[in-house]
Amino acid sequence: MKANKPSLILYFLALLLTIIFDWAEQDFLAIYAKAIVLPAIFFYFFISNESKVGKTEALVFLFCFVGQVFDLMDVEVSEIGGVLSFLVVYLLLLKIFIQEREKVKLSKKDILPVSIVVIFIVYLLVSVLSLQSDNMKKYNALYTFYGIVLSVMSYFCFVRYITKGTHIALIMSLMAVCYIFSDIFYIFNEYFSHSVVLVLIRDVTQILAYYFMVEYFLERAKAQRKVLYND
Repeated sequence: MKANKPSLILYFLALLLTIIFDWAEQDFLAIYAKAIVLPAIFFYFFISNESKVGKTEALVFLFCFVGQVFDLMDVEVSEIGGVLSFLVVYLLLLKIFIQEREKVKLSKKDILPVSIVVIFIVYLLVSVLSLQSDNMKKYNALYTFYGIVLSVMSYFCFVRYITKGTHIALIMSLMAVCYIFSDIFYIFNEYFSHSVVLVLIRDVTQILAYYFMVEYFLERAKAQRKVLYND
């Protein structure tokens, strides 16, 4: 068994337990299951990447962990603390995308799908922000900025997949989709009455987002090593 396999197995075990406990409405046990997720996926990345972690990647994991802690603590400041933490995560991911400086050239056949993506993202942003609970309305500007940052990050991912169609672009898009659904269903849970299905979708998509994010980091590191090797 490869050295990185136990941590990956532990990650998927935590995902499975989260699904079981959410479905059984055992919130206390679900908290313990979700607490395992980030350490497990971090060690998977750390071992798979030859024990190397870049500064930006380290900050991404740190703020994901802080955001997860706020969520698990469920105290008065948990909501705003979690939003600020994941806002930093999205800004850091956006920083990575911009730093890559990979020029995207739109051909005529790309204009329609890119336009559909832009319209869909804007529609989701406006629709979801309109569903804010009374507590969320106090921080309307923050949630709006949060939504805009997530939308821009998602745009980078989807457009790269439409124009490039590479494996790493697919992973980026899956990561963005999971983060979008996680945040949408977080708001649904705040706005609508409690639902096991809403909680389940929120937790599963958030946990899967970590996996696709790590796979993106690993694919990106491989690509960088190939460039250095060729040079």
